[in-house]
Amino acid sequence: MTGARTWILQQLDAERGRWMLWLPVAMGLGIAVYFELPVEPALWLGPAIAAAGCVAVALAPAGSKARALCIGMVAAAFGFGLATWRTADLAAPTLSRPLFGINVEGRIADIQRLPEGVRVVLEAVRLKGNHVPPPEMMPARLRVSLGKGAPKIGVGDRLLVLANLSQPAGPAAPGAFDFQRVAWYQQLGAVGYALAPAVVIEHAPPSGIIRFIDGLRAEITGRIMKAVPNPEGGVIAAMLTGEQTAVDKNVNQAMRDSGLAHILSISGLHIVFVVGLVMGLIRYGVALVPPLALRIDAKKIAAVVALLVALFYTALAGAPVPAQRSCAMAAFALLAILLDRTALSLRLVAWSAMVVLVAAPDSLTGASFQMSFAAVIALIAAWEMGAGWRRRLHERAEHLRHRWLWRIGAGLGASLATTLIASVATGAFAAYHFNRLSFLGVVANLLGVPLTGFWIMPWGLLAMLLMPFGLERFALVPMGWGVDGLNAIAFHVGAWPQAATLVPSLPGASLWLMTLGGLWFCLWRRRWRYAGLPVVALAMLLGPGRAPDLLMSEDGRVLGLRDEHGMVHVASARLDRFIADTWARRSGQEGAKKWTASAEEQAAGLGCHTGLCRWRKGPWRVALVSDERRLAEACGSADIVLSTVDAQGRCRGPRVVIDRRDAWRQGAQALWLDETAVRRETTNAARGDRPWVPNSSSRQAVVKAPGA
Repeated sequence: MTGARTWILQQLDAERGRWMLWLPVAMGLGIAVYFELPVEPALWLGPAIAAAGCVAVALAPAGSKARALCIGMVAAAFGFGLATWRTADLAAPTLSRPLFGINVEGRIADIQRLPEGVRVVLEAVRLKGNHVPPPEMMPARLRVSLGKGAPKIGVGDRLLVLANLSQPAGPAAPGAFDFQRVAWYQQLGAVGYALAPAVVIEHAPPSGIIRFIDGLRAEITGRIMKAVPNPEGGVIAAMLTGEQTAVDKNVNQAMRDSGLAHILSISGLHIVFVVGLVMGLIRYGVALVPPLALRIDAKKIAAVVALLVALFYTALAGAPVPAQRSCAMAAFALLAILLDRTALSLRLVAWSAMVVLVAAPDSLTGASFQMSFAAVIALIAAWEMGAGWRRRLHERAEHLRHRWLWRIGAGLGASLATTLIASVATGAFAAYHFNRLSFLGVVANLLGVPLTGFWIMPWGLLAMLLMPFGLERFALVPMGWGVDGLNAIAFHVGAWPQAATLVPSLPGASLWLMTLGGLWFCLWRRRWRYAGLPVVALAMLLGPGRAPDLLMSEDGRVLGLRDEHGMVHVASARLDRFIADTWARRSGQEGAKKWTASAEEQAAGLGCHTGLCRWRKGPWRVALVSDERRLAEACGSADIVLSTVDAQGRCRGPRVVIDRRDAWRQGAQALWLDETAVRRETTNAARGDRPWVPNSSSRQAVVKAPGA
């Protein structure tokens, strides 16, 4: 043990220059611990731990490992406290029950254009109708789908619309995506859809930088869609303005299956293309004028202009997390160019991560943050590891007769290696969040990324430059040709057998292990970094847990079961496609269907008949009721009853009775049937007593009083 301790300390001393890279990791660890807690912590806890850590830093010897460890503790406490404070600061009322036929009046804060219509986020909301909440419980913001035929609207306009509203939906099953948590940090207190065409009651004055950019984004998207029809127009809009909602559903699915979905999200790829194009145009443009090239530093001027363009592009896209990260990294890299420092390093990634986490600590839990940083960290780590190998290759290439052939081969090899590294780095995160793995993404990216960089994005930049003159169509049409080729690649590769496969949901421990193992491998330089690979392998070997046998949606209206072959079926009168697909995807299946009993099951009295489904697993007799008239019959013959109608107090025979009121109070239900016991889990219990969970005590504690 003494020898092992000495060896570890020697490795740490040798890696002293890499200690700083673990600072954002410590901050992220504090944020992650906050979101894993079953109860909401006190606001003073994070600052108290950080203060204690600062005292420890002051007492520890300068430059010692103890001081570095204490600094890490301060960073973790800072992340923990920052997440706690942001959760309390963004507290806002949420609808407690659905409202039907309500007049909604509010100012447009955001516009999303969909193929089937327009979706808007309203703020400064006023509700008019029966049973509306009191002013102190009025949602601060809400989201409404207007459908097709919406009037001409802009950010800042005041809108009046007749709509149905409900609170943001919770997870479809324990452990599934939690939209209520996302809505909490966006202060969305309700979501809904319009019942009639909306009316603009007041147009906003054209003032304010945010309103200007939002209006500009909507205008550019509209002009793109007018110049280039779907499906190419939707992809162009996604690349230039970040409006992914305008992408055709079939194209979106093909992009996912082929591994090209990252091209639709403005992130590092797009920022690099734009920065590279702008810098190249300016530097080569200056070089064409020798007297000017001899008097100014074209490289630094190009870096300044490229930074301004990157900032504008990020703002125009709505500043999503991948774009924030990429813009921050580009800013640090361009600043390094201005200061004559190395522009490509993991230190840039570390500073970028801290900027994003300080601005939005809740982004840590999102797939966008995790996948984008995983790809960039892996690529730069691989670049550093291959430095000696690349140098030797370049030295050998200097003696070749046909060096241009080597350069083409090196470019293709670099593109393939980049795709392989990014695909491996993000694959596990894609499996965890989306239950989907794309095995042929390397082929699609090898074809699609060069097409995007050398044809699509240059035309896109030209279109943005021509747009003030109304001539954007001359660039958008050729850009559409490239997008059409990109779509063809996506559809062709996505149609190959096993191009993409669904995998069952992985446990949370897998996410922790593969993140920590991957960081250990990428952030250190010495050979002990390879100890991270077994940790990543262990994360994947943990495998998915056993899927539930019975399911009920949070509104108590959709019931599901998993048959003896592991297939998920809906066994209720109502079939909600989103909920059913979520249940199936988490079990590694493409989709769920209505349950139809086999001939043998029908002969045994199983199957569905007019509001009552009977099912059996092992010793358990199960009844799924969606008709109140069949409730008494179900209660008299089943051990477990799941009912979309009220059953409490009326159904005393079965061992387990769950009805829609249970789902309303506790969230979606999941049951596992063993030979001797039934295990039950609810989404609210799985998430704990947190502010974004309906009916939780912490929600009541942090929601601000009027005027607070």
